[in-house]
Amino acid sequence: LSQIVRGVCGSLGGATVVDTARVAEALRAGADAAYRAVRRPVEGTMLTVVRELAEEAEAAAVEGVDLGRALDRVLVRGADAVRRTPEQLETLREAGVVDAGGAGLVEILRGAVAGLRGETPTAGPLVAPATEGGVRPSRTVEQAHEEGSAYRYCTNFVVSGGAVDPVALEHDLEPLGDCLIVVGDADATKVHVHTDDPGRALSLATAMGVLGGVDVADMHAQIEQRTERLADRVEPTPSGRPTLRLVAGEHRPCDVVCVVAGDGNAALAAELGARGVVRGGQTTNPSTAEILAAVEACAADGVVVLPNNRNVILAAQAAARAAAVPTRVLETASIPAGLAALVAYDPTAPLDANAAAMTTAAAAVVTGEVTRAVRDATVDGLAVRTGAFMGLVNGRVVVSDVSAERVVAEVASRLLQDGREVLTVLTGAEADGDVAAAVAALVEAHPEAEIDVQAGGQPHYPLLLAAE
Repeated sequence: LSQIVRGVCGSLGGATVVDTARVAEALRAGADAAYRAVRRPVEGTMLTVVRELAEEAEAAAVEGVDLGRALDRVLVRGADAVRRTPEQLETLREAGVVDAGGAGLVEILRGAVAGLRGETPTAGPLVAPATEGGVRPSRTVEQAHEEGSAYRYCTNFVVSGGAVDPVALEHDLEPLGDCLIVVGDADATKVHVHTDDPGRALSLATAMGVLGGVDVADMHAQIEQRTERLADRVEPTPSGRPTLRLVAGEHRPCDVVCVVAGDGNAALAAELGARGVVRGGQTTNPSTAEILAAVEACAADGVVVLPNNRNVILAAQAAARAAAVPTRVLETASIPAGLAALVAYDPTAPLDANAAAMTTAAAAVVTGEVTRAVRDATVDGLAVRTGAFMGLVNGRVVVSDVSAERVVAEVASRLLQDGREVLTVLTGAEADGDVAAAVAALVEAHPEAEIDVQAGGQPHYPLLLAAE
């Protein structure tokens, strides 16, 4: 995007009159700059969209179309280009989504045109992928926007100083990884590369100038977090921002901070001994500062943190590094796993002993989830329809049906395999009469099992289940 803007501004900067021809030149300059910036351009992305914007403007200029009508044509062509991105990129087609960057670019242009006309910018219509017969393809929960890199670290930095050679730097960096982008000039050059050796990339740059804006991110963790976000509904939670609840008490050798969603789950965590209860979860991830505040409010020699959601693990780890007392993060990925870990918690035992026992307890739990599909999809090879129930075991969809009873029965059957005979069921805020009837049928169908049903109150998941 920065190179598109740079190209457009470079073209328009010296203009005294902006007409259709000049807009065409500017969009072409932006497209060319963007393509030059990417080592291996991929069609079906923002690159494709900006190129088609330029092509439409050029066609309008050749036809002598006035600027107002030309801009309207460019916006229509842009929306159509976005709609067709799944035809050019297989991962988009399989996921049933359009390219997000391209869609964003068209919205930026839509706002610019509205500003030119003195109008209030309004969002364009939601863009669905173009499909044969008008059928929207399905999207798998696990698939991300594009293929994952073979390398781990997304490395970004700026090198400046007046003697930078972008071409030579690009040549030196290429063997280190993929997704390489090197843009700039002798004064300042921005670098983006996916690599397993970010230190080497930085060393090559320091030979040419001074580093700034260094940012190294672990993409493996990011992909896990993004996958969960894509699988979830994007809507505000009734409770708003996460809140912290501290359970008062005397000094302990070890305290626990537990991140949970739902009033019932928060109460269960406190009853099982968690001194700090941080409210958060899907779509309401607590910040590092909130988790750190909970850790520092504890009265103990050491603290165990249970994030209970993959999206929260990195924030919890950052809080642990900043904490004044020794803090261990157990990478619990669900509320049932966190509550199972709490069962093994001994407030009189030291940090290391608790961390080991709680890790073992969490690992012994098999978790299940029941939720509703918010769109048609094909997930883990199963066709899922909007509004149907989906049953997941250890994060994978194993059943989908309009009948809550069938879904709950299948999930429970899988959880109670291999000798597991204790089943905990946490009902959510969206558990309706069908879900309640399904739970009752589950209890009746498994008289041999010890089934404990608790009101968890978590959003998005009518049921969370854990088997031991």
